[in-house]
Amino acid sequence: MSGKTVANAAEALEGLLFDGMTIMSGGFGLCGIPENLIAAIRDHGVKNLTVISNNCGVDGFGLGLLLENGQIRKMISSYVGENKLFEQLYLSGELELEFNPQGTLAERIRAGGAGIPAFYTKTGYGTVIAEGKETRTFNGEHYVMETGLVADLSIVKAWKGDTAGNLVYRKTARNFNPMMATAGKACLVEVEELVEPGKIDPDHIHTPGIYVDKIFKGAVFEKRIERTTTREPATGAA
Repeated sequence: MSGKTVANAAEALEGLLFDGMTIMSGGFGLCGIPENLIAAIRDHGVKNLTVISNNCGVDGFGLGLLLENGQIRKMISSYVGENKLFEQLYLSGELELEFNPQGTLAERIRAGGAGIPAFYTKTGYGTVIAEGKETRTFNGEHYVMETGLVADLSIVKAWKGDTAGNLVYRKTARNFNPMMATAGKACLVEVEELVEPGKIDPDHIHTPGIYVDKIFKGAVFEKRIERTTTREPATGAA
């Protein structure tokens, strides 16, 4: 094994978790989420987490496991509509929520990884999103200042990686993962396929290995569908 390769999620997380930390978790809905790392964080029991993620999984799966275990204190998200427990905890005051427009959340993460402390965006000007934030006018247009986001730890899911940490994501499972890989003080990655350096075409690499601290082949990937929507087969002639 290389210096970055570990056997499993628990080994990857060793020595990195502490109460009150901030964790970025890749994924969009249940697509491209680091299932094995989330389960290992649940098993560890670390508490009072601030979690930065597009959403918080669903009841009983993904980041929903950490909610059920009472480990999350605050979510920084853009969508929470698939999780009933999230709604209950927020309305009861047990969970803090910082809502972001989805594009703003993505750019805040990208900015944090790029070392950009803040930026201006039109999105949210004149709404509750802008309350308490600096606003400015450029060329007659109004903008809201948003700050970059960084985390103590980023947990990422990729389709394929090599033992040097170079990553390839598959289709829409890429989502927030590449930005988050750059914005954590430490970055842990689970992959479906782990290969030796040189087996991935350099032109196909989405995240360079310099951003990755630990990588492992995930033990299991359920790849659940949040909401299955089907239609009845067509009958008769078209």
